[in-house]
Amino acid sequence: MTERRYQFSWDLLGDITLGRPNLGPNVRLEVYRLMQFTFRDVIEQHLGAEKTDHIFYEAGKLAGTEFYKKNFANIKDFNEFVRSLQETLRDLGIGILRVEEADIAKGSLVLAVSEDLDCSGLPELGYEICTYDEGFISGLLESFTGCAFRVKEIDCWCTGDRTCRFTAEKIT
Repeated sequence: MTERRYQFSWDLLGDITLGRPNLGPNVRLEVYRLMQFTFRDVIEQHLGAEKTDHIFYEAGKLAGTEFYKKNFANIKDFNEFVRSLQETLRDLGIGILRVEEADIAKGSLVLAVSEDLDCSGLPELGYEICTYDEGFISGLLESFTGCAFRVKEIDCWCTGDRTCRFTAEKIT
C-alpha cells in the first residue's frame, strides 16, 4: 500500500489563530462550494458520477465519525446528543437540524436540515446532491449507536424542496 499523506487528523486543520490572525476562521460559503463542486467535477471526469458519489459519501462518513469523536463522544442519551448536535451544527453554520421521526429501538429516523451548507439556494437540478451529508449523518449515527446506518436523502433544495430530508435505517 502506498504511504498516505493526508490520513485525517484534527491537526491538519492547523492553528487558525496563528495562521489567520487578521482573517480568522470564517470564509464565505461561495468559497466552500467552489472547492466542493470543483472537486466533484474533476473526480467525476476521472471516475464517473456513481464513484464520485461513493467517494463523497465515504468522506462524509469519515467526517461524521471524527466530528462525533471530537464533540459528542461522552454523550450517552439520545435526546442530549440531538440537542448538542443541533446547537453545534447551527453554531458552525452547517445547517438547522430537525428530527422529524425517531425510533431508535428499530433504528429508523427521518431528519431534516434547513439552510444546508451544501445546497440551499442552488438551482433546481432534478436530483439530490447531498451525498456528503448522507455519509456525515451515517457516521454520526453509527458512532452514537454502534450500529451501521444507511442514510438516503429524499428531499433536496435541488429537487425543488426548501429543506433537505434524510431517512436513516439501521443496517442489520
